[in-house]
Amino acid sequence: MTYKYPDAVLMIFCKAPVTGQVKTRLTTELTAEQAMQVHIELTQRTLQLATMTNLCPVQLWCTPSTDHPFFTASAQTYHVNLQKQLGVDLGERMNNAFCLALNSYSRALIIGCDCPSLTLQDLEAALTALSQGTCCVLAPAEDGGYVLIGLNQPYPELFDNMPWGTELVLEHTRARIKQYNLCYQELKQQWDLDTPEDLARYRALTPG
Repeated sequence: MTYKYPDAVLMIFCKAPVTGQVKTRLTTELTAEQAMQVHIELTQRTLQLATMTNLCPVQLWCTPSTDHPFFTASAQTYHVNLQKQLGVDLGERMNNAFCLALNSYSRALIIGCDCPSLTLQDLEAALTALSQGTCCVLAPAEDGGYVLIGLNQPYPELFDNMPWGTELVLEHTRARIKQYNLCYQELKQQWDLDTPEDLARYRALTPG
């Protein structure tokens, strides 16, 4: 397969779709089963976006393992490589993924699987910035986190001892980038799908 950016890799972080363990903030209005189906829908949407134009190799980074039937089916459908997330928290898992990926590729991106606003143009903008010498690319999220991070070499300090799951992640990450004087580019703000209000916003974008 011929890729536009063969020396880059896109890593999609994803939890196994287990009822009661994904999209739990939606269960104020949905059943646990319905929330799981939203997670599956969003993941498939992300995989389709990531693989539709042969932009670069794509890996699906799975937790708690790669064994779930949804993951093995996705690998066949979308021709992505499965990897297992390793680490005690999100930061350690992301840093481990970057370290492994950047052994084989010149640059790497991590995205989640629940950001409906992310476009192919956003992914390409991130890869272009990294190919032009930018050390770190971020796509900030409205909730104070970020939905995409790209690096051209590992920077463990961006992931260590972060307040994951809070509105302080982006602020702390920007401060670390400044502290270590990294060449940095920020993409446009995005939003991810966590709450019933987010789901209504998503459904308004995808009628039917």
